[in-house]
Amino acid sequence: MMKVAPAIVVLGQNSVTVAHKIISVLPGATLYGLEGRTSGVDVSFTNFGETLRDLFVQGRPLIGICAAGILIRTLAPVLSDKRQEPPVLAVAEDGSAVVPLLGGLGGVNDLARRIAEALDVKAAITTTGDLRLGTTLLSPPPGYHLANPDDAKKFISDLLAGAQVKLEGIAPWLSDSKLPIDPKGDLTIQVTERLVTPTANCLVYHPATIAIAISDTIGYKDNAVALVQQLLADAALERTSVAGIFAPITAAADPTIHALASAFKVPAHFFTPNQLESLLSQGYSPAQAAAIAATGTSPLSPSPHIAIAIASQPIDSNTIGQPRGRLAIIGTGPGGSQWMSPEVKEILKSATDLVGYKTYLDLVGSLADGKQRHESDNREEEARAKMALDLAASGRYVAVVSSGDPGIYAMATAVFEVCDRYAKPEWDTIDIHVAPGISAMQAAAAAIGAPLGHDFCAISLSDILKPWAAIEQRIAAAAEADFVIAFYNPVSKERTWQLAEARNILLRHRTPDTPVVLARNLGRPGQMVKAIALDQLAPETADMRTIIIVGSTKTRTIRRNDGSIWVYTPRRYTDLNPL
Repeated sequence: MMKVAPAIVVLGQNSVTVAHKIISVLPGATLYGLEGRTSGVDVSFTNFGETLRDLFVQGRPLIGICAAGILIRTLAPVLSDKRQEPPVLAVAEDGSAVVPLLGGLGGVNDLARRIAEALDVKAAITTTGDLRLGTTLLSPPPGYHLANPDDAKKFISDLLAGAQVKLEGIAPWLSDSKLPIDPKGDLTIQVTERLVTPTANCLVYHPATIAIAISDTIGYKDNAVALVQQLLADAALERTSVAGIFAPITAAADPTIHALASAFKVPAHFFTPNQLESLLSQGYSPAQAAAIAATGTSPLSPSPHIAIAIASQPIDSNTIGQPRGRLAIIGTGPGGSQWMSPEVKEILKSATDLVGYKTYLDLVGSLADGKQRHESDNREEEARAKMALDLAASGRYVAVVSSGDPGIYAMATAVFEVCDRYAKPEWDTIDIHVAPGISAMQAAAAAIGAPLGHDFCAISLSDILKPWAAIEQRIAAAAEADFVIAFYNPVSKERTWQLAEARNILLRHRTPDTPVVLARNLGRPGQMVKAIALDQLAPETADMRTIIIVGSTKTRTIRRNDGSIWVYTPRRYTDLNPL
């Protein structure tokens, strides 16, 4: 698995279909498309050269569905150290060819093979060592780290010239290759998690076989990284062989554990009580039990709080325990994808599960592809919040999808209400994040000018969760205080009289010609935004997809020559005199 998500760059709509085939084997990849010539992409760009060079400098693997020549010429000014360059590949517009261009040390050939397999073609591999030796010594597979890449070039040249190599240690990707392996070889490949000093005639690979398990960081929060580094040094173990940080799930929110994972650049994974129960009953401490569960071997260190164990083969942390659950409560904006923030798009791409009202999930479009969808009725907010929290507690990355902003009459409050009311211990382990979105009242205001340009408030006319008496009181108070008011949930099939009653309350404090903005289906097909007078406001003018903004006594209108109207509320609360 690649540490950095690839960027797929296309210049025309014909390439988008091929791009989606590639994305099917590279989940998380971002599709960049030339503005005006592509649709259905994640990011639109106008300057191909700047975009490509920026992505390259960021270290993003690049897949250009275009001619190889244009990629090389475009990237030429930023090419320098081949040890630092990310993989760069050219793919033919019709998917008939996959050509690795740059990034041999970054695994470009392996990436090319994966893409070629998805397109049912053969990658155009031209690396001599790769072809003749059946493996890329400079770019080992996941789970192995080459300690001395500077020695590899001459080492490979000697092999290609006829030298033989002895293999010390276990690595199927080497023993099953075309390497000229001989126990008496002059060259050596050593596979070990131990601290060793490489030499020119010896390539050293460190397998990711070491598990560090922690159960309690109290007492060493400030020096946990230094302490673990010292434990590894005392045991003569190489830090690049650390495969992961492991702990009981009850410690999933401990920042020290995540700081350790960040310092060693490995994932942190956790075990549930059921997964450790048998080992704990045998007298092992939680840390020791976690180390054994991760490796299948006994821990080296006697400490009950920190345990180090070595597996017989590289550890794939993604298959052991579970990551810390993540719950993102996101707002997609009031309508189309153009109002969706980059943060929300990144969350949608990374999430494993999407939870929400079907209409809102449908608005996500292709960003929902490949995700587990959990649809529910719009009124089942508490059940939806519980399900999302339970999914996240199992180690999933869950996105609860709201339209508009999730914190305004939406799912963010529902999630925190459920957390507060039920307080399940496993929910304490979840990383919860709220990602804001453009609210319906902001979009409505922007569509017709700036009616929210001065003090305003928002009131929901739904009396399902609060009594009408409270709503009535707030409308009167807001009207008396001369706020601009944004009304949410104005009318439904069952609720038709509340809007008329709200208008009557407002007319006690506003003149009949007070501007009122009606905005429906914002950012969606059938969008309607218009201004009417307050005395024209009636239940038949709105529904649940309508946001209503009622102006203050200072709100003004500007009638334009084409018949359209701007509505705005002045920033200065003084009479406006004509210039």
